[in-house]
Amino acid sequence: MREGMNVVALTGGVASGKSTVLKMFMRLGAFGIDCDVLSREALRPCTSAWWSVVKAFGKDILRRDLEIDRPKLREIVFSDEEKRRTLERIVHPEVRRMLKERLNAIKTLTEATGERGVLVVVDVPLLFELGMQSEFERVIVVYASEAVRLRRLLQRGFSREIAMKIMRAQMPLEEKAKQADFVIYNEDSKEETEKEVRKIFETLMAEANLHPTVR
Repeated sequence: MREGMNVVALTGGVASGKSTVLKMFMRLGAFGIDCDVLSREALRPCTSAWWSVVKAFGKDILRRDLEIDRPKLREIVFSDEEKRRTLERIVHPEVRRMLKERLNAIKTLTEATGERGVLVVVDVPLLFELGMQSEFERVIVVYASEAVRLRRLLQRGFSREIAMKIMRAQMPLEEKAKQADFVIYNEDSKEETEKEVRKIFETLMAEANLHPTVR
């Protein structure tokens, strides 16, 4: 445990419901960090990572407000393995730096206020693919079948071709589940998922001898 903080990783597959589960943990009192959000922040116009992406992929990936056209970039990188790796080499180091900043900020804030019982849940979509699992106290995998995840992606407006390419680019979710300390099955009702989240939250707090007021 990092100097009074129990930092755990949350991962899964695309459209498995990681962001929803992260919000549930936060409602219970955990701090939450979403690495997908950090990756978007890393590519804000005129940041160093933004310039690197524009140099690598050309100005045609930009909208007129200088924001990166994410659907266009997504189609490029999931149609070319080397281009996907190029993007990852630009974005991942910046996300790691920002994650460290967020963890340091949580530590500083909680120490200043005397807050005890600090659980931090970090949503890392490519946790196993990047070999980051050893950096966390525990690993939670959010599981949903491929059919369910495909349906969710199609409902979000993805084409079937791109949706399948995104899923195939990630480690099979079944393999991630085998390596997890906890697995949350997110195919049933929201209420059932919340029950699983609360149970894991209470287990993690007890393991670290943390005692916040559970909401």
